[in-house]
Amino acid sequence: MKEKIYLIPGLMTDVRLWSKLKPYLDKKYELIHLPIPYSEDFDEINKILDKQIEDEKINLLGFSLGGYIASYYAVSFPKKVKRLFLLSSTPSATEQKDVPRREKKLEEARVGKFTSLDEKKAIDLLEIKDDEELVDIVCNMFNELGNEAFAPQLALTLKREELFEKLNKLDIPTYLFYSSEDRLLNHTSIKALKEMEHDFYINNRVGTSHNISLEVPEELIIHIEKWMKI
Repeated sequence: MKEKIYLIPGLMTDVRLWSKLKPYLDKKYELIHLPIPYSEDFDEINKILDKQIEDEKINLLGFSLGGYIASYYAVSFPKKVKRLFLLSSTPSATEQKDVPRREKKLEEARVGKFTSLDEKKAIDLLEIKDDEELVDIVCNMFNELGNEAFAPQLALTLKREELFEKLNKLDIPTYLFYSSEDRLLNHTSIKALKEMEHDFYINNRVGTSHNISLEVPEELIIHIEKWMKI
């Protein structure tokens, strides 16, 4: 029987986020996708996710916003999480410098103003810029999820709080993996974490990729394998 890994995607991503990862891991692990519920309340999201989780204790991996949601779940239900993996993510509040722009975007989303993601913007977000299939996946996830997902998910990013200390008190192996030049990652939070006493496993790769599971899955699986042996 294969060991299960539960996966939570990030802002405006869905099950396609794991499409490049599955061929590497399918033989050894059962990958279970947990979509981000359409809610602006982390406690309500916890309840919804908990109903979808069939096992008593789980391996939980979250990407970007999904990493924060996974951290929140672990802090709320510590006895239910065996291992925690934060991919391109930190268990921290949104950086203050990003708040005004997100608040403006949220106001627009509330009144139905949704700006789709075009190829040019998608390429700008990617480290690998000449892969048409990759660009299509990123654009299609964003645009098909639409404003219905964008508004509540963006609202969630403005309600984040620091979870480092709460996580650090728990007996849960927590593994972070990110790109050193990821523009969408809170590097201030990473720096602060490195300066405090902690039991986290912190690893990074040289590069700009945020969507690591899509761009460099062969690198990610090495760290997932390490994490699963902790």
